[in-house]
Amino acid sequence: MYKRAVHYLQGSEWVEIQCACPERVLNLLGARGIVFWDLTWESEICLRLRMLLRQEALLREIAEQTGAEITVMSRRGVPLLWARFRRRYVLLAGLAVFWLLLFGGNLFIWEFRVSGNENVPTETVLRALENYGITIGSQGMHIDQEDMRNHVLLELHDVSWLTVNVKGCVAYVQVVERQRPPEIAQEDGVWNIVATRDGLVTQVRALNGKALVAAGSTVTEGQLLVTGIYETRDQRTYTTHSLGTVEARTWYELSVSVPLEITEKSGEKQERTAISIDFGKKRIKLWGRGSISGANCDKITYYHPLSLPVGLRLPVTLVKETVTAYEGQTLRRSREEAQKEGENLLLQQLKAQLDESSAITETKFSAAVEGDFLLVVLQAECLEQIGKPVQVQQAEESN
Repeated sequence: MYKRAVHYLQGSEWVEIQCACPERVLNLLGARGIVFWDLTWESEICLRLRMLLRQEALLREIAEQTGAEITVMSRRGVPLLWARFRRRYVLLAGLAVFWLLLFGGNLFIWEFRVSGNENVPTETVLRALENYGITIGSQGMHIDQEDMRNHVLLELHDVSWLTVNVKGCVAYVQVVERQRPPEIAQEDGVWNIVATRDGLVTQVRALNGKALVAAGSTVTEGQLLVTGIYETRDQRTYTTHSLGTVEARTWYELSVSVPLEITEKSGEKQERTAISIDFGKKRIKLWGRGSISGANCDKITYYHPLSLPVGLRLPVTLVKETVTAYEGQTLRRSREEAQKEGENLLLQQLKAQLDESSAITETKFSAAVEGDFLLVVLQAECLEQIGKPVQVQQAEESN
């Protein structure tokens, strides 16, 4: 394999020699120091062999001495390629740019890929790295991992460990998020539990403190449910941090106005396309108008990162933007469609007000037309935890 590579760099040719005495030709080749290989006999007076291009002149001198006939069957090697392409300046310039992008471009970072982050946004991680100096276009060969972590982790409070590995021109950022311990109730001071909203109590769990309500009690917002200041049987005042939960049936009434007339896209549309190239952070537009679109337009952007067949990423991304403009037409939809949309909006709004432990037990919808709008009303019954810890002021404690 090594010899083949050397011969390809030097250039070789496949030669046919016809002579009445071919053995004499071989002897002279050896005497003149001509290197040849892959010798095959075609007949008693004909043989073929492979030799270096630069020794062809010596072979022809021997052929004149022996009366041999020389026929070159094929040639190959780097010298032939250079002779073929040395006058094609555009092709040579393209090859030079290609190798420059391959080796020069991979000395810098042109893309980030962040993994391991579930709670910390990717934008936050990249912003912290940029503040340190690692961003698109920065060198990726010399990154002091320890120094980088000492600076970046000061901004990322929810990250315990981070590393940046550069392969080609892609920086792979691996993040390990901090595991926060569960919150422990603060024991300093005196705390009560009060109601966050009106409701009908269904269950009281007072782990610490004295419960002032029981199942079946009706409470109002702000009412004291579990107190942290109470007297014992021997008439001594006892203060503590109240702990516990109070579950209750609660009721909600929400409303939303849904338009009966809507604007939809018609079948007529106009489409335009723009093509650009992203080189690092700079975008170069090649064809098409600007990317600003109107209110009745849909915009789709396709990104095609360029890479080599071996998987190395190049610092060039082809961007195709397609903007489709539609003609709007006003339609009046049915009451059923508007009411269904309103019901979905109200349910989403109700779920946003409840926590994960709460449940919606009953819902009732009603609707009425008001001009060009449909007023949809939701009456819902829920089961939720309404107890909220509130710290008792020092003045109240002294009383």
